[in-house]
Amino acid sequence: MELQKWIDKGYEVIINFGPKILAAIAIWIIGSWIVKSLIKGLRKTMDKQDYDPSLKKFLLNLLGWILKIVLIIVVLGTVGVETTSFAAIIAAAGLAVGLALQGSLANFAGGVLLMIFKPIKVGDLIEAQGEVGVVKEIEIFTTKLTGLSNREIIIPNAALSNGNIINYTTEGTRRVDLVFGVGYDSDIKQTKDVFSQVLASHPKVLKEPAPTIAVSELADSSINFVVRPWCNAEDYWTVYFDVTEQTKEALDAAGIEIPYPHAVEIQKEG
Repeated sequence: MELQKWIDKGYEVIINFGPKILAAIAIWIIGSWIVKSLIKGLRKTMDKQDYDPSLKKFLLNLLGWILKIVLIIVVLGTVGVETTSFAAIIAAAGLAVGLALQGSLANFAGGVLLMIFKPIKVGDLIEAQGEVGVVKEIEIFTTKLTGLSNREIIIPNAALSNGNIINYTTEGTRRVDLVFGVGYDSDIKQTKDVFSQVLASHPKVLKEPAPTIAVSELADSSINFVVRPWCNAEDYWTVYFDVTEQTKEALDAAGIEIPYPHAVEIQKEG
């Protein structure tokens, strides 16, 4: 008699919940296939658009989890589980996590903007947030630079995306700005010729755009010249140091004085 009672309850459960369970299983199978197809199609689209690999992976994983959570809520609702409170709990948890990770979310948003609009890319020489370095890696929350002295510099993406960025690599060439002072007794034309010869003899100084050589200032003790050659971005420091050294040697060889402060010796009587 007891067994029959349990059998009757089993039939009742099957009759009442069987269709819902079958529907939930069908929704899960079909929904999982749809989610998988959407992710696969989006991945192909991102591949064609040449998205950053780290951004692509993160966005696909994030979208996959969101769609699966929505699918789980739909399945539970089909079975008969009250999902209103369940959704409210998820929303509250999301809000709490968002407030706790406000700074991290700002960095994430900055990383997404950097990866989508691509103002910089790996290998670029940039100046940002008071730092100069070559972009080593653009991550979701931070960007890593290799400084000129081989330091690793880590900049939060929120600050990087909201601040000024000077990209020295984008145009391919850079102008080297140098200033040299010579004595007032020096011949201006001869001095310009010396600068021109130094620049013309350096293999990494570009012919086009043509370098600028001009008097920039009549200072207290010197005539100051600006010397501005152009070079490929990766040759900047080579040209900077070489031209500085070679100009000093060429001025000395031409007998052109580079003024410097002279110590005045005061002889005391007695």
